[in-house]
Amino acid sequence: MNDEILTRTALLGSSSDAATRVFTTILTRSPISRTDVSRLTGLSQAAVTKAVTPLVAAGLVDDSLDPTLTGLPGRPVSPVAVVPDAVVALGVKVNVDELIGVATDLTTRIITSDRLPLVSHDPDAVVDAVVELCARLQEGLGGLQARLACVGVSVSGDVDSDTGMVRDSALMGWRAVNLGALLRQRLPGVGVVVENDVRALTIGEHWFGVGLGTGSFAIVTIGRGIGSGLHLNGEVVEGAYGVAGEIGHLPLTSPDRVCACGRRGCVEAVAATHAIVASVSAAHGRAVTIGEAVDLARSGDPAAMQAFGEAGTVIGAAIASLVNMVGPELVILGGEGVANFDLFEEPLRRSYAEHVFASADRCRIVVRPHTFEDWARGAAAGAIRSLVV
Repeated sequence: MNDEILTRTALLGSSSDAATRVFTTILTRSPISRTDVSRLTGLSQAAVTKAVTPLVAAGLVDDSLDPTLTGLPGRPVSPVAVVPDAVVALGVKVNVDELIGVATDLTTRIITSDRLPLVSHDPDAVVDAVVELCARLQEGLGGLQARLACVGVSVSGDVDSDTGMVRDSALMGWRAVNLGALLRQRLPGVGVVVENDVRALTIGEHWFGVGLGTGSFAIVTIGRGIGSGLHLNGEVVEGAYGVAGEIGHLPLTSPDRVCACGRRGCVEAVAATHAIVASVSAAHGRAVTIGEAVDLARSGDPAAMQAFGEAGTVIGAAIASLVNMVGPELVILGGEGVANFDLFEEPLRRSYAEHVFASADRCRIVVRPHTFEDWARGAAAGAIRSLVV
């Protein structure tokens, strides 16, 4: 990092709780008046001004915008806004077969993106690929390369975000892989954050997506795995040991069904993509792809329709269990699997309605398809959050 970026990241890292609240409010709601910052943070206007002054001096916040008319009629208010390209972050989503990377500004607006095939799950090979992808993303930044401050990497599984240790990732076949330490050796001079992929996506939605302004929400992702991220009482839930919201491994189906994690009866053993493919393949006596399974179900094939219906039923029960436990206002369904949501929506909503308890059924369920670039943006958001919080 150059001196300018070091100054900015040091300021963010050393800020008081009040200053952090001020900056995150400006970051996620720019442009915004100091009066509104005061209202949203519960701080006095004097405290807001005290927090804003060093942020302006460091080039993180702009207070020279044209006045806007807000609040009382005819009363001019000068807004403040984050300087988006004051800091640049990289985000990398690790999939089983490829890496998806983005370079973003402070608001996670994508500046450039790239992909790289993943030919091996060996941790050293994955680290090599992440480093190569980061180098390609930096080249795409042009004159903004000098403002790179942090890199976020997201991966499926049990991840300790404090250390970067991937304790268990069934999709990658990893146990006790210290991905954070390996990457920090290869990417010196920038902050490196390794995060669970769904939790990273939740951070992105919390600050810059549909979760903004929502007191509590959950994300449930459907696809190669069934994941969940929780945002409760204004914070993304990390869990005491880095595990929270793992609804894919709730034992809600028959113990005859073996999950990729090695346990029996997990939601993923029925509802993950590989489970649906396996069920349809067994019924037809040949290997089918997920695309073929979708086509078969839409053409009325009984085995395919049953597989998707069973998946919807168990996912609906899992979501009801989650809602009954923590009571979010909103559940966002995402992941690549929602592209085929029409195949399991009816059994999902029926099962959810059968299992959700009392007034918890006021929780809304909405569908938001996420691209893999959105997942990579979540990784970048996790890295930016580590600078700020």
